[in-house]
Amino acid sequence: MSRFPDPRLALHDIVAIGDDLSPETLVDAYTHGIFPWPTDEIPLPWFSPRRRAVLLFKDLHISRSLARAARQTTWSMTIDRDFEGVIRGCATTPRPGQAGTWIFPPIVDAYIRLHELGHAHSAEVWEGDELVGGIYGVDMGGAFGGESMFFRRPNASKLALLHLIEHLRSRGLDWLDVQVMTPHMKALGAKLMLRPKFLDLLEATRQRHLTLF
Repeated sequence: MSRFPDPRLALHDIVAIGDDLSPETLVDAYTHGIFPWPTDEIPLPWFSPRRRAVLLFKDLHISRSLARAARQTTWSMTIDRDFEGVIRGCATTPRPGQAGTWIFPPIVDAYIRLHELGHAHSAEVWEGDELVGGIYGVDMGGAFGGESMFFRRPNASKLALLHLIEHLRSRGLDWLDVQVMTPHMKALGAKLMLRPKFLDLLEATRQRHLTLF
């Protein structure tokens, strides 16, 4: 039995409040379509958005410029080579229009632990030995939830995302949970999905018992 309320019965995007970031709580949350989104003003809220952003791989739109960058890049790309470097990059990279980050030190520590236990994963982009971009997220029991990405070179985070999608496709997955819509994800083809439909998709995908990593 989940330690969280059933998201289908929630009236709002926030379905629970509590500061427990143990691996057991995080795994329970993600496998039920719930994720934490910390703020510095209230105790840790746990979300299951009424309108969820999802990228179906059949709808993936790659612009001409991004396709050209992917063809011409000399960077190397990896999976799970430097999870800690990626999450710390996401936590420290300045973002236009944002005063700070939601990836506070307790979040970093909790997700590093989750990675060590095999539940959180990353894709990296390297220029030589320098980490120049990446994305990390959580295995939701055979589905995958993207959490955050960063770049230190133009297009590096986008190429990390494409590398992650290629990896997930090779394991049989055909969609990515991106949680909340952003202009970047919308441009790539993400769509908003009502919460009941998303939870049905998540459950059906988990029943496939895919091994993603």
